[in-house]
Amino acid sequence: MNKKLRNRLLALGCLAIFIAIGAVFYVNWVVQRPFAIILFLTDNLSASMLTPARIYGGGADHRLRLEELPHLALITTHANDFAVADSAAAASAIATGRKVNNRSLSVDPGGKPLATLLDRARERGRATGIVSNTSLTDATAAAFYAKTGDPLDFEKIAGDLAGASSVNVLLGGGAADFLPELKDGRRKDGRDLVLEMRNKGYDIVRNKAELESTPGWRAPKVLGLFNAGNLSFADEMTSSGSQPLLSEMVLQAIRFLQYNRKGYFLVVDAGLTGKAAVQNEGERALRELLALDRAVGIAVEYAGEDALIVVAGKQSLGGLRLNGYPFRNDKGAGVLGINAQGVASLTWSTGPGSGTTASPSGVSSAEPAAFRTAAAIGTAEDSLVLASGPGSEKFTGFQDNTGIFQLIDKGL
Repeated sequence: MNKKLRNRLLALGCLAIFIAIGAVFYVNWVVQRPFAIILFLTDNLSASMLTPARIYGGGADHRLRLEELPHLALITTHANDFAVADSAAAASAIATGRKVNNRSLSVDPGGKPLATLLDRARERGRATGIVSNTSLTDATAAAFYAKTGDPLDFEKIAGDLAGASSVNVLLGGGAADFLPELKDGRRKDGRDLVLEMRNKGYDIVRNKAELESTPGWRAPKVLGLFNAGNLSFADEMTSSGSQPLLSEMVLQAIRFLQYNRKGYFLVVDAGLTGKAAVQNEGERALRELLALDRAVGIAVEYAGEDALIVVAGKQSLGGLRLNGYPFRNDKGAGVLGINAQGVASLTWSTGPGSGTTASPSGVSSAEPAAFRTAAAIGTAEDSLVLASGPGSEKFTGFQDNTGIFQLIDKGL
């Protein structure tokens, strides 16, 4: 072998080694950011709720779309000041990566505003969106854009959202918080925030048909307000109804946001699960968890492989349990009511209704609470977080809910 050929082979070998080292470095150390990041939040996402929802949905052998997500962790949910967080504190911990006090929205214990994932996504050029089947001013959604010590000041929270006008897509309920009393709203300051947002370039949609007909190719700013308060529960919806399903809102939000060349960040608040749990409406709570499951399936299907999808539980309410021994193939209403052992299939640790009631037709006991309260209260229980996509492999074992912020922030 002559010297010239040997030098060429050595150079080629060095180049190959350099390329291999570069590839290893890129795969292991360079942050590969997902194009889409979709964060689903709900209440009662725990084993004690997921198992009954699975059985109710299709029997013991049934599997939910949630259960197809490859990565899973248990997360703690306590607040800065209480071992059991309320909705505002739990959502704020995920939105900001910091523990806050109960009854606080994205402000630290000293009242200082905290940057949220929505703020960071906008700074990095991503389009942003919020979808909720409750009010857009409810604590979970509000934790991502409002900074206040009063999560019940809906007038101020709606004003903050309208004033910022930086969220590209907003779909949900809560129209009354955006309208003055003269227009069937509940604002006492006389402001018509819907008109203000229209003047700032938002397309305003009021029903499912208008939502579906809004063009997505021009990446518009969209405000969809489909009810004065929360949207209807899934079992109250009809195919011809004017309100979109949670899965339909998620699909349309993806359609609007996907045209941004730097990607997007979408927050989905499946809040009706918690609203049902507060009133000990067990079957309704299971139906709402199944509605979330369908929405997650839509996100997985339409957001693409390069999407980080995270589904996290915020808090647990009421302490639902499915009791007794339903048959393996029982599903739907077949696992509810009084079971073969003569006890209520669904019971709660707290909430409205307690014990048995007597009537001319006999003694009945449907979803009793062990301790009667006007509404179900929070329970000390770790929540689940399930995820797929780039970076989701970090969700393993036991973690704190603030870790969700850390992982998503790295992907923005």
